[in-house]
Amino acid sequence: MNDAEAANTRIDDPAVLPFAYADALNAGDAEAVVALFHEDATMHTFSGKVLTGCEALRAETLQTIATRARLTNRLRSTLIGGDTALIIVDWDLDATLPDGARISPTGRTTAVSRSSGDGAWRFAVLNCEGAPQ
Repeated sequence: MNDAEAANTRIDDPAVLPFAYADALNAGDAEAVVALFHEDATMHTFSGKVLTGCEALRAETLQTIATRARLTNRLRSTLIGGDTALIIVDWDLDATLPDGARISPTGRTTAVSRSSGDGAWRFAVLNCEGAPQ
């Protein structure tokens, strides 16, 4: 990531991360999505896959973008302790599967983010099936 990309993806408030994620995904920008994660981040997708690392996250993001996905997030809470934050978000996703079928899953995400030494926040763990509704 170059300095211009870093400036465009810098998040100074962890509560903003879910909205930056939705904006990047909805815009079809896989690189902007991946830039919101630490290099060793883990994601549990709503379909049950567990992914670790930028390459796996990029591949999953590209597959999601191919479905013309539209994600909407609603922040429930953010709890910050030092350089770690717990973020709870309700979400709705509209997408089209390769066979043309439309899906509209919903859920609640539990995310853990960490602040880097420069104060920028990124996802460390994103669990799309993170809490019972």
